[in-house]
Amino acid sequence: MNRSISPSLICMDLCNLEQSIHELEAAGCEMLHVDILDGYFSPSMPIGLEQVKQLRAKTDLYFDAHVMAKDNTFFMEQLAEIGMGRMCFQIETETHVSRKLSWLKSKGIEAGVALAPGTPVQDLEYVLEQCDFVLLMMVNPGYASDKTEGVLESSKRKILDLRRMIQRQDLPTTITIDGRTYLDMIPQYASLGAETFVAGTSSLFLHNGCSIAENFHKLNDVVQTALKKRGNI
Repeated sequence: MNRSISPSLICMDLCNLEQSIHELEAAGCEMLHVDILDGYFSPSMPIGLEQVKQLRAKTDLYFDAHVMAKDNTFFMEQLAEIGMGRMCFQIETETHVSRKLSWLKSKGIEAGVALAPGTPVQDLEYVLEQCDFVLLMMVNPGYASDKTEGVLESSKRKILDLRRMIQRQDLPTTITIDGRTYLDMIPQYASLGAETFVAGTSSLFLHNGCSIAENFHKLNDVVQTALKKRGNI
């Protein structure tokens, strides 16, 4: 399965989600990024659980859930019941990180944690071995539409720091990048250690006169080329 690209559901045409998903499927996409925001941890709440439930019944895409909430338990339990392939939650709001990761694995769901730009990778030191993946936010959760939110140089260094931590512990954990995944930035992210890219308005759902399929193929070419060029870090 190609899990290097995870198109963001909330960046699609919210009035035509099913159509957009089927266009992605036809283009060869295999994974869909499902952001659930509670309106408290993050200032927006673009889609709800019922929408995700209905979409789950209309596609075979592998659902990649990202919970951004103050109460992770409620949303994680609901999403697990709907049917997620993998799921992560923001480490900043979770008291019992290790327990949540174990719970996800007990449900047969790939387990991960997400880190906001200001959260150090050192917070993962004693739970990294439980993580199938770690999602690094390049911009603050919920503020992607704010054009003043840029990618800090420290966020790029953070990818490499995490990759080295994974290597020190000799783990199969992978790194996902979310936010500002511009086509010209992907090769650098990949060279630092990123393997999966959440695709949104910066790289896939562009208002450039091209179809979703055309943009997906262009993005996939960039990602696959970048991943092939990466060497040992």
